[in-house]
Amino acid sequence: MARVLVLYYSRTGNTRKMAEAVVEGAEQAGAEVDLESVEECEPEVMLDYDGIIVGSPTYYGTMAAEIKKFLDESVQLHGKLDGKVGAAFASAGHLGGGNETTVLSILEGLLIHGMIIQGDPEGDHYGPCAVGAPDERAKEECENLGRRLANLLEK
Repeated sequence: MARVLVLYYSRTGNTRKMAEAVVEGAEQAGAEVDLESVEECEPEVMLDYDGIIVGSPTYYGTMAAEIKKFLDESVQLHGKLDGKVGAAFASAGHLGGGNETTVLSILEGLLIHGMIIQGDPEGDHYGPCAVGAPDERAKEECENLGRRLANLLEK
């Protein structure tokens, strides 16, 4: 059974709601999933998982400082995450508020580790995005991300 870590930072609870939907989708696809706040997690824990999904609110068009700090500290794992599957999602306060740039900035960090990233040709191409609290569309995108990642791990 594939093991997935859903790692997030959430100040208002919106990104956490998205993370919970990602967990639901990955579990539906048969993965064993752990949900962790970045504040309660150390980078070494990523070694224990096959897939890692990172979620952040958008601050000034990029990831929250807490996520950036975590990824910066993960330099100690350089080369050890090669071949694992990664994904990202983000929330923002406004449409056009930087969601996609936030997702891409997270994916850049995962790619530097050699992780495999799968786009979505049908939905939010880079990763799920929400404006404010996730609506039904955003929750569905998050569940789909969890399922797609778990399915890719099974392949």
